[in-house]
Amino acid sequence: MVDQSFPPSRNAALSSLAQFAARGAHTYASGRNTDAGPDQPSAVSRLSPYVRRRIITEHEIVATVLTHHSLQAADKFIQEVLWRTYWKGWLEMRPAIWTRFLADRDLQRDAASDRRAISDAENGLTGIEGFDDWSRELIQTGYLHNHARMWFASIWIFTLRLPWALGADFFLRHLIDADPASNTLSWRWVAGLQTAGKTYLATKANIARYTNGRFAPDGLAREAIALREPPVEPPRALPTVAPYDARQPAVLLITDEDMHPESIFPDLSVFKAARVVVDPNLLWGDNARHFAHAAAADTVSRIASQVDGPVDLADRLDAKSLADAAEAAGVKRIVTPYAPVGPVADGLAHLALDLASRGIILDQVRREWDARFWLYAAKGFFPFKDRIPSVLRECGLT
Repeated sequence: MVDQSFPPSRNAALSSLAQFAARGAHTYASGRNTDAGPDQPSAVSRLSPYVRRRIITEHEIVATVLTHHSLQAADKFIQEVLWRTYWKGWLEMRPAIWTRFLADRDLQRDAASDRRAISDAENGLTGIEGFDDWSRELIQTGYLHNHARMWFASIWIFTLRLPWALGADFFLRHLIDADPASNTLSWRWVAGLQTAGKTYLATKANIARYTNGRFAPDGLAREAIALREPPVEPPRALPTVAPYDARQPAVLLITDEDMHPESIFPDLSVFKAARVVVDPNLLWGDNARHFAHAAAADTVSRIASQVDGPVDLADRLDAKSLADAAEAAGVKRIVTPYAPVGPVADGLAHLALDLASRGIILDQVRREWDARFWLYAAKGFFPFKDRIPSVLRECGLT
């Protein structure tokens, strides 16, 4: 079951955000790299499961933090929030990287020569101090501190010499905040694929320092030689989306990619019905499934009184039942928040074709936050970072 330190509701997310913004945002910069253990206080926000599903949004997080701190004082934390936005925008312009990861994962899974080593790594049986503890913590809680994720990935790739795509898949199968962009591209960065030739090497001294001496593993790799791959495709233009027109009657479709429709659609009463879908076939592991399903139920209860028609919860993106709902509502249009590259986006692409054959249009609506920031995600993070202050002004946050 999901670690109960992440109650899957919007009220819980807002409470966690308020506490962090008031008390923790100013200490984030100095303490963010320290992982004192799963039961110990931490300088990080632990908001990632909520923002991953957009139970709360990046805009809300930054706005709340800036009510307590200046942009300069909260700079490191805001940058961390924007890393998630950057990764999504970067992958949105290079969807073939996601497809390549899936193909590599499947190939390595079928061709793995040492299945015992992979099993030992996943079950915390390698004998490597810290690494085994993080494996068990991940499986039990669905969460790891970000620094522990980096150490783990480095040891997996460079010490154990296991396929990086299988390590990334292990995270996807257990993290509550499992995200196609952040997870895949972070593992690529550690491996030296994301920024060609630049790797991350976990060391005994660094681990001991930032775990407060809990772990000091011996026998780690002394060098991290970057992995190689075929050239990455140049960035494509961001897919165009039709502007949202509230005057056209529609059914609202909510997926677990974006569970706060109230902040993207100014008036939910224009919708004649709504459906919240958490498709277990588009999620990886039990932790994510339990969290997303409970959060979806919370979304249904939250918006039920705001929509001008029935609101229900479903377990798959089914064209026939959605078309039936549209017909019952007397509309020919279904509207949903935009899903970035990943399994939900793939599911929506298939759904759109099936609905079109039934005479129903599926429109995706992209958030202003994404539309503004993704434009600058074509290159590295540092050019993107330089744009943060001006885009925050455009969003009315500074």
